Amino acid sequence: MEERMFCYQCQETAGCTGCTRAGVCGKTPEVAAMQDLLVWVTRGLAAVAEALPAKEVPGRELGRLITHNLFATITNANFDKEAIEARIRQTLAEKAALLARIQDAGPLPEAARWDGSGSWEEKARQVGVLSTKDEDIRSLRELITYGLKGLSAYMKHAAVLGKEDEELNRFLIRALAATLDDSLTVDQLVALTLETGKHGVTGMALLDSANTGAYGNPQITRVKISAGKNPGILVSGHDLRDLEMLLEQTAGTGVDVYTHSEMLPAHYYPAFQKYPHFVGNYGNAWWKQKEEFEAFGGPILMTTNCIVPPKDSYKDRLYTTGAAGYPGCKHIPGAIGGKKDFSALIEQAKTCPPPAPIEEGEIVGGFAHAQVLALADKVVEAVKSGAIRKFVVMAGCDGRMASRSYYTDFAKALPGDTVILTAGCAKYRYNKLDLGDIGGIPRVLDAGQCNDSYSLAVIALKLQEVFGLSDINDLPIIYNIAWYEQKAVIVLLALLSLGVKNIHLGPTLPAFLSPNVAKVLVDNFGIAGIGSVEDDLALFFGKA
Repeated sequence: MEERMFCYQCQETAGCTGCTRAGVCGKTPEVAAMQDLLVWVTRGLAAVAEALPAKEVPGRELGRLITHNLFATITNANFDKEAIEARIRQTLAEKAALLARIQDAGPLPEAARWDGSGSWEEKARQVGVLSTKDEDIRSLRELITYGLKGLSAYMKHAAVLGKEDEELNRFLIRALAATLDDSLTVDQLVALTLETGKHGVTGMALLDSANTGAYGNPQITRVKISAGKNPGILVSGHDLRDLEMLLEQTAGTGVDVYTHSEMLPAHYYPAFQKYPHFVGNYGNAWWKQKEEFEAFGGPILMTTNCIVPPKDSYKDRLYTTGAAGYPGCKHIPGAIGGKKDFSALIEQAKTCPPPAPIEEGEIVGGFAHAQVLALADKVVEAVKSGAIRKFVVMAGCDGRMASRSYYTDFAKALPGDTVILTAGCAKYRYNKLDLGDIGGIPRVLDAGQCNDSYSLAVIALKLQEVFGLSDINDLPIIYNIAWYEQKAVIVLLALLSLGVKNIHLGPTLPAFLSPNVAKVLVDNFGIAGIGSVEDDLALFFGKA
């Protein structure tokens, strides 16, 4: 069968080997080709920036361009071929401007020298993932690239709140350029992979600082999941700044605002709780959006990735912004740090019926690091008394595969003296279960978005300090993480850089790990997959 594309960056890639006819995510071969080309020319731009004289520091705008490019190629982010081609043209123009400033660059890789001439489709076929012939080099280059995509997402979210880090920008450029360097060995690329994780920790800390600085520390909050009587706008994706601007513009209009999927944790921030028309969360994880967006009835704003190709029944109500895009859907423009105009959504919402109710009740969350550390004495006492035997980190992503019911079954089967620490949309597999509490401590502690996974690292490091342990792996913590896309990759690399071992990943291990690279992770960090619920419980807790 003819391969029209090749992509294996997400967990649901076809056959756990790679999408070759069309993306499981819904992207066409034509879009996949332009995404490959955008990544390649962005690598070339990074190589040119690395060749600048040592005294020249790449500017802030260059970092923003690169982070936006990478963010746009994250799974389910941008399906708009024309928008991606526009980014390629912008990147080529920036590269040409930088090349003009270099008197003697020496030998540069083709990606740095290519001026955009010839057929872009043919060039994309030549420079895609499989253009690196050595399987292990290819695996490591892609692992680094996917980690950088995840890091770029964190950096862009922080930038819109005024937090940027010159050192992170410089590393992003250096690491991207290194993925074009044919002289690097497997060992050198493994070292760069771990260095990517180290900077991932910095990026997550930067975003945490940006979010809490702008909106306060998340606090324990009960969030309604029922529908109200007013017309509404549904906000999905991850961007808190977009939500803030929408809430400001909808105040007093009679239009309510709801969160969806990864936007749920916005309710935990004190700054958002002042808006009476910010009424609750509607729906579940991203992959159920076709049914939920149809039922919602009003406009939907996709602020980032997690778009499922929309049904015609609501396509005219779906808006994108930032790095997100879908052909035929209206896009709300806006520069980083600038104001966006959401009046089109608001006016459309006024003409729509209220959301159709799909469930009733509440969800409790808000257990980011500041809130958990405020409960530290209570938590430590529960551990010392034996009331809490283990913490189980079940953070990460949700997805469509039927095998992901494992995580619901695993949560149900956990012993009653365990507490789940979660972040990301994986929580929708169990956050509506009645798992009770331990001495007033809920058995599911939701730290927030996948973007908030930093909280889980901070909690672990604090517990290590409190218990006086020299090794973080001596903590009573189990890591059983679900993954889907590239932000999960940078979270994994960040945990590895902190020395965390014996992480279990599911429902499948990444297809982009070659057998040799997978062996490195297994041998050095104890990375493993998942088995049956019964077998994994026996592994983690011993035979009953």
